[in-house]
Amino acid sequence: WDSIIGEFMKFLPITLMIVLASSLFVALVIIPVFASTFNPVQQSKKSNKRKVNITVLIFLLFATALYILGINWLANLIVIGSFVTLFNVYFFKTQSRWFQLIGLRKLENFYLKILQFALRKRNPFYFIAGTFLLLAITIGFLKIRDPKTLFFPDGEPQYINILAELPIGTDITATNEFMIQLEDRVIEDLRPYKDVVESVLANVGNGSNSEGDILAVGETPHKGRITVTFVDYEYRNGVNTSDLMIEIGDNIIGKYPGVSISVEKNSMGPPTGKPINIEVSGKDFDKILAITDTMETFIQQANIEGIEGFKVDLDVGKPEMIVHIDRDKARRFELSTAQIAMTLRTALFGKEISDYKEGEDEYPIQLRMMDKYRYDIPALLNQKVTFQNKQGKWMQIPISSVVSVDYSTTYGAVKRKDMDRMVTLYSNVIEGYNANEINVQIKEHLKGFEIPVGYKYAFTGEQEDMQESTEFLVKALIIAICLIFIILVSQFNSVVRPMIILASVLFSTIGVLGGIATFKMDIIIIMTGIGIVSLAGVVVNNAIVLVDYIDLLKSRKRSKLGIDESTMLTPEQSVDCIIEGGKTRLRPVLLTAITTILGLIPMAIGLNINFRTLLLEFDPQFSIGGDMVTFWGPLSWTVIFGLTFATFLTLIVVPTMYQIAYLAKAKVKGII
Repeated sequence: WDSIIGEFMKFLPITLMIVLASSLFVALVIIPVFASTFNPVQQSKKSNKRKVNITVLIFLLFATALYILGINWLANLIVIGSFVTLFNVYFFKTQSRWFQLIGLRKLENFYLKILQFALRKRNPFYFIAGTFLLLAITIGFLKIRDPKTLFFPDGEPQYINILAELPIGTDITATNEFMIQLEDRVIEDLRPYKDVVESVLANVGNGSNSEGDILAVGETPHKGRITVTFVDYEYRNGVNTSDLMIEIGDNIIGKYPGVSISVEKNSMGPPTGKPINIEVSGKDFDKILAITDTMETFIQQANIEGIEGFKVDLDVGKPEMIVHIDRDKARRFELSTAQIAMTLRTALFGKEISDYKEGEDEYPIQLRMMDKYRYDIPALLNQKVTFQNKQGKWMQIPISSVVSVDYSTTYGAVKRKDMDRMVTLYSNVIEGYNANEINVQIKEHLKGFEIPVGYKYAFTGEQEDMQESTEFLVKALIIAICLIFIILVSQFNSVVRPMIILASVLFSTIGVLGGIATFKMDIIIIMTGIGIVSLAGVVVNNAIVLVDYIDLLKSRKRSKLGIDESTMLTPEQSVDCIIEGGKTRLRPVLLTAITTILGLIPMAIGLNINFRTLLLEFDPQFSIGGDMVTFWGPLSWTVIFGLTFATFLTLIVVPTMYQIAYLAKAKVKGII
């Protein structure tokens, strides 16, 4: 994943690969040892409970001693463990026995009835057709619900940046004075919400760019930034920081003539550029600026809601003083242009001429004009250049005698792309609006925009990153499926069985799309895409478990009947093996799905427990929701929705596909 997004997300698959490789070793080596060593001997319930009660009593006495010694955290841990043990013996054990001996058996009997019905006569074909029909209906339902498509999750801001841009050329002192006024106004607006505000930090000059301006260059004495940081989610007492951000923006945007102000929230991922980012490129800067200005007016005529306000990344009013050197006069004095330039540079920016040492510390000595003369143009031009002529005589002449000056404006910086000059028209999106939908409307409107030959425009920034990431995730999913297919072909020595297993991956998207559409969730390109890729691995595992065991039962059936491995069983014998395989593998498939789903629910809903305060004060500080659930929730729900439906696929649809494949092969060989 060769991009900033890839560098940001690569740790997830790396961690997953390491954990799965470790779990393989544990499953093959550690678990068998534990199973053989710690397999409990069956005892009567009464004696078992009596031993547990005595053990718990001993631990509680030990905890009391720890309380007396002041080791509260360990004592609390022992007390919690003791009560959990009692709860397990007197409640969970009874429920688990009921689940194993009664609940699962009832579920198995119910499942067998459904599976027998699904495999009866032509029902397998109806089930497969129904699954394809359900996939089409789900896609149609998703289009009707029309969920928002986002690049990264969009939640409540943890902090907001208030960006102020004064006219270019403004001195940093004037910028600082304005930022003090703006900061006072922001603090006044935040006063009713002071309980949710952690800090307010103002910055002027360098470092005042937007977080998305990863390519920002040059000094910015005319820019300032105020960062408002909020307390953690659980301490906000229900205050929505998104609403607070909108309120602050309404109070300050457009209220200061000549100052461009924007409010943006923190990014949930790596920097990706602006939500609306249009690059106009060509040869002539003036022409590009004219096209950009016309394009901005053209878009505004469409009255598209949600656009905060367009800006151009090219500063065109930067003041400059051009110094023209009269080369003839300089030549008469035997003075070079470099000497004149270096004298002016030393006066303005300074020059290191020596070092000052104090002990082992060394400090550079910088030669530079005093501040009151540095910005005085007559003083700059009247300073004398000291030089040595060809005769070796030292001379001094004022700079003004060999130069003249003009006052003009220039561009703040020149940006190029593919050797063409480029200007970017960009804007933030107002909180509550979807950037992808706005860009679609802008693209549709710009189809009627005429651009001169030799000039072009392109949507970049977040939209470009979104498109690249979408293409990569699709490619990654295809590569993953191909690799899985190659492994399965080598394992089963067949093409049909791997196709059956991989079909379950396709059908599992019914659960993903259906869940998103039903609960009107946003489609997050990154998190939903990674969730689907990871879901493919889980779904394939369950299908392999079932198909492999059905093949094993068929092989045993042939051995029992004394027929060759290449000989096909009768349709009735095939159905019996499929039903037996489904019945035997119901528990591992079902329990795998349940444990995975239950394990993801805390991350999906943002279940928070403070174990430190739980151990020290018996205060778990239990809460649901948070900033991180916005980021990881979409991935969790993708796997939960997909795996829930994929479990039905594995237990019902996969056996029907297996039987259809058998019937097709039997038809070709003339058995039926």
